[in-house]
Amino acid sequence: MGTKNRAIVLLSVGHACVDVYQGAVAALVPFFVAERAYTYAVVSGIVLAASLLSSVAQPVFGLLTDRWAMPWLLPVSTLLGGVGVALSGLSGSYALTLAFVAVSGVGVAAYHPESARVARIASGGSHSAMGWFSLGGNIGFACAPLMVAAVVAGGGLRLSPLLVAPAAAGAVLCLPVLRALGRPARGGSGGGLPEGGDDRRAFARLSLAVVCRSIVFVGLSAFISSYVPEQVGDSGTAAGTVALFVLYAGGAVGTVLGGRLAERWDRVTVVRWAYLVTVAAVAGTVFVPGPAVYLFVALTSAGLYVPFSLQVTLAQDYLPTRVGTASGITLGLTVSVGGLASPVIGAVADATSLRTALAPLVVLPLLAWLLFRTLPEPAVPGGDRRSPARSAG
Repeated sequence: MGTKNRAIVLLSVGHACVDVYQGAVAALVPFFVAERAYTYAVVSGIVLAASLLSSVAQPVFGLLTDRWAMPWLLPVSTLLGGVGVALSGLSGSYALTLAFVAVSGVGVAAYHPESARVARIASGGSHSAMGWFSLGGNIGFACAPLMVAAVVAGGGLRLSPLLVAPAAAGAVLCLPVLRALGRPARGGSGGGLPEGGDDRRAFARLSLAVVCRSIVFVGLSAFISSYVPEQVGDSGTAAGTVALFVLYAGGAVGTVLGGRLAERWDRVTVVRWAYLVTVAAVAGTVFVPGPAVYLFVALTSAGLYVPFSLQVTLAQDYLPTRVGTASGITLGLTVSVGGLASPVIGAVADATSLRTALAPLVVLPLLAWLLFRTLPEPAVPGGDRRSPARSAG
């Protein structure tokens, strides 16, 4: 295995050990509802706590990593992400639960800007390699509901400290990551990163599209485990756990597919088509009853994740002098705005129904598609200069 491939594999594994805790918060929601009798609106606050500090902190960490080398953030942030989730089930206090998931959110926030920038350098600008790096995070997301169910379903929330295990493993695995990357892990630009001036207008439009994606994905993540059992007529938790797993696991396919497609066509065109597919997929998830809902959940996941790593590299290319900042803002918006919208979705669900609350999510991928119709494909010096496709898709 070459040095570049080894670095990407190590980063991908570390990414999985961090993002499992983003998925774990949503996976714990049904258990908080069942064991503590939280309402949808109240439990939405937990999702909000996990994402709100993360949204604020990620751009801050991005600014810091643009100025100084902070490789120690990788193991430390991994541990923070795990410890916060592990402690969230120990106290019946709602305030303490919010505090613990907020700690986890800060850990996740600290990890992503530095790791995204280092992965871009290690990948040499390869979209496929960045897709594999993002795949690690998707695998972590996908494993979260299975991990939570295996630990909590049998013994209750009192067993939540066992959920720290991936963080401990990930912190240890970060050490060979840092040794493998060596000098490129330090601040500053490096191989594979574009040069030139910042295109702030394009970055702003990209950020608005990321906001749309965030609301759809986080909204579904928070409530799909409660909604799908209604669709399939299952009164237990198994159907919801499977649906959440499908939502996360489909992202693994979408992320790798996005990287591969971007090697053939330009990123903007690939993302544009992905959002069009997602419009129909979200509509099917919300309105189609019976087992077919799982197919639409899988299509929704793939459609939302095809743009994921491509939007990160586009952000880096639109702000080539602020790579850490671009990564922090983009990744922060990915989880933050959805977390802010979740309490609204929960309040509407309490007042009406989950279907009514989730129905507006169908429109947001269409808005993201419209935003991408006006975005240019930035040139990558020294790389594969594909002419931006002018397809109407």
